[in-house]
Amino acid sequence: MSHLDNERLKQVLFLLIIAFLSIVLFRELYVLFPGFLGAVTFYVLSRNYMFRLVENRKWKKSWAATLIMVLSFLIILLPIGMLINMLTAKVSYAITHSSDLIKGLQSINAQLQESMGVNLMTPDRLSKLQEYITNVLPAFVGATFNTLTAVAIMYFILYFMLVNAREMEEALYEYIPLKDENVELLGKEMKNMVVSNAIGIPLIALIQGVISLVGYLIFGVPEPVFWFVVTCFTAMLPIIGAAAVYVPMGIYLLSSGQTWQGIAVLAYGFGVVGTADNLFRMLLARKIGDVHPLITIFGVIVGVNLLGFIGLIFGPLLISLLIVLMKIYSNEYLVKKREVKVVRTAHSKEKKMKQTGE
Repeated sequence: MSHLDNERLKQVLFLLIIAFLSIVLFRELYVLFPGFLGAVTFYVLSRNYMFRLVENRKWKKSWAATLIMVLSFLIILLPIGMLINMLTAKVSYAITHSSDLIKGLQSINAQLQESMGVNLMTPDRLSKLQEYITNVLPAFVGATFNTLTAVAIMYFILYFMLVNAREMEEALYEYIPLKDENVELLGKEMKNMVVSNAIGIPLIALIQGVISLVGYLIFGVPEPVFWFVVTCFTAMLPIIGAAAVYVPMGIYLLSSGQTWQGIAVLAYGFGVVGTADNLFRMLLARKIGDVHPLITIFGVIVGVNLLGFIGLIFGPLLISLLIVLMKIYSNEYLVKKREVKVVRTAHSKEKKMKQTGE
């Protein structure tokens, strides 16, 4: 075995040991993964403000990090937490009054069957729905607790990332086994996809929720603020989006005899809310970048299964990161391989031409 082969074998064994330890640590620390993703997201969004406070205004690192964390909590997490708390309260009420909920659905189904001849709730479906409510909805409350835990972990990690920002970035720049231009590309793409996923998706959902709230208030929908919260969350779902709220709501109003309100809610939903979604998505795409619908669909599926509710945001982020890494891999290795192939082809042609000339 040559010296070069021996060195390659040592390198492969060393990489296998690193991969093995990484897998073991990830499995044991998986519970911290949502918090870590959240810390990375907030770090990308706030790093420039941290550098301005520390390097331009000469603040202490601990004070600057604390200020950024407090502001992010008050501006972003506190309003979201209040919305989730409102939704959780309604879910808890639904759990404790599941029998009343089933009776209400039976009454709506009877009205639909009488007025439209549609039977949506057979006894078998009702029993399955009741079983689903008693089994799944408590898990939703548990997911809220898990989200609070993830937030606490996120801020714990974020503090040290902000305080050691320059040192951390320099270490990553040095130890990531990529060419300098690909490390810079990774940082740029990471920032773009964080802004697109962590700001673009929730912002569009909030806009749809506000526009829907206006309609709920105009058409006299009961508990409009609660349905505004539900609309904000369903608007983050791919394909269905806010229609998951205003379509059943319109059908319910029609079945309960409120014909003009039901028609108005459906027309407003499809005409105004749906148009606003497309319009603002197009406008925001120019400013902060857009997320491909397929990335959103598969990202939500993967994210919710892996991370729970918080996966609505971080699922698309993970898929976007995978695509960026594939792009960098292509730039790092495949381009070099193609260049070598081109050089070899040129040498081969040159050799054949010399042989032919001889």
